[in-house]
Amino acid sequence: MTTDPTVEAFVAAVNAGDRDAFYGLLTDGATMSDDGSDRDLRAWTAKELFDDNGTMKVESSSPDGMSLIVHVHNDTWGEMRTFWRFVVESGKVSRFETGQA
Repeated sequence: MTTDPTVEAFVAAVNAGDRDAFYGLLTDGATMSDDGSDRDLRAWTAKELFDDNGTMKVESSSPDGMSLIVHVHNDTWGEMRTFWRFVVESGKVSRFETGQA
């Protein structure tokens, strides 16, 4: 569980496999990085989350809800303990960063 409603909705959309809800939570031009390298957000989320039955189980959250430790599971990699950091502007995610925790 996280304390930020936008981040909470982001996790819920991934877990529901709801691409429309997920992409609706992003600003135009939202960006992301994986293990320190910027990636194409749509291609990465399709491959790592939506096409591969990805789920997110939140282990812990920072007090503001902008940083999470998450167990991500998908059909390719199995389960990984990962960090997620979010930038939220006007109720939408403008950037997220993830990587091995």
